[in-house]
This record gives sequence, C-alpha cells and structure tokens, in this order.
Amino acid sequence: MNVSDKNVINCHVTLYRGTVGEFKGLTTAIKKSLVQNRVYLSLNGIDGDHCADTKHHGGFERALHQYPMEHYQYWQSQFPESKLLFKASAMGENISSAGMTEHNVYIGDQFQLGEAIIEVSQPRSPCFKLSRFLAVEGFAEKVQETNRCGWLYRVITPGYVDLNANLTLLRRAENSLSVYQVANIFFNDPTNKEALLQIAELSHLSQHWKDYVHKRLETGNIENWQARLTGVF
Repeated sequence: MNVSDKNVINCHVTLYRGTVGEFKGLTTAIKKSLVQNRVYLSLNGIDGDHCADTKHHGGFERALHQYPMEHYQYWQSQFPESKLLFKASAMGENISSAGMTEHNVYIGDQFQLGEAIIEVSQPRSPCFKLSRFLAVEGFAEKVQETNRCGWLYRVITPGYVDLNANLTLLRRAENSLSVYQVANIFFNDPTNKEALLQIAELSHLSQHWKDYVHKRLETGNIENWQARLTGVF
C-alpha cells in the first residue's frame, strides 16, 4: 500500500548499542550507549551492538528494538521512586523516538533509516531483565499488560546511518494490524481464536510469533510465560 497523507511518519530518532557485561548478577547487553558517529546497519543490527542471549534475542527478525519516549513519561508517573531510571535506552532499545507508538506503527511497515530499509516484524516480548535493570519488581508484567513494549525490526536493506537520519515510512502492508492490536491480542486475549486467526494471516509477522499463534490454534494451550517474565524456571 502506498503511504497516504494520514499515515505519513517522518520521525527523528537516536540510536543506541551495547556490549555484553555483568549487571546485578545478570549477563546482559541491555545497558546501551548513545551512538555518536555514523554507523553501519547490517542484517543483524547496529554494528557494535551485542546480544547475551541469542536464543531469545537478536537474529534477522529481531535485529533492532525501538521504544517510544512517550512511554517513559508514563512509567515515571507510575513509579516516581524510580523515575530517574526511566530515560532513553533504559528499555535496552536501539532506537528511541517521539511521535511513534504501538498505535500508529503496524506489522510490516517499512522505514527508510539513512541508507538502510527496515521492517517491523513483531512486538517486543518483555522479560524479567527489565525488572532487574530498572529495579522495579514485576515491571516486565506491567509492560506486557499495558502493551507498552515497543517493537522489533528485520533489516531489509543494510546501509550506513548518520546521526541526523530520520525514520521515514515507505510502505504499509495491506490489511495489517498495529503493533498495539497484535500485542493486545497475543498477551491479553490469548485464547481468542478469531483474533488469533487475524494474527496468523499477517505475512510480515516474525516466524517466531507465527509459530506460537499456530500452536495455540492447534492445541488451545498458551505457552508458559513465567520464566520470561519472572526469571523463575
């Protein structure tokens, strides 16, 4: 679908990357630093950005994570005792923005970012490391319940990105669903067969999420979220 005037997104962003380290007993790369020079964006993400848990993070369909700045204002109001922690990159995101949220970004949206083209692949599945990193008990569950989880990208065309680059919407898939709609069904209405069938038909949704949806439709069972959300296996 060609981008109509009402769907135009042209948003300035800042980029972040991190290396694997030890933090509060965790081996993680969630702690990110601002990218301060021109950087290459490959099929695996930002050059110099690393991932500690390659089973659950990273890879072609999870190469980048974007998180809205607007949500930090919300979290500050909800957890004032930790408000100084809620700032850009605190969610471990690679891309921070204002003006883009789960409501106006859709699965399959393709964006120009410098020389690169990236495509929205799925909502982010929050994990217990967020709770530990931000020192807020049960925070991952709150992120999931409110669908303020951000979203992930695959890189369609690699290329260099300058610091002053914008994210510009190039095209939107026909009959897609917003990131919010998909996350809300997946996390908060997980046995709704009709809604799950809608998700299953999204051709640009990551294979990882499609597999979960198809398994629910086949078995009627929901996967166990406890380990991901609490760290208790």
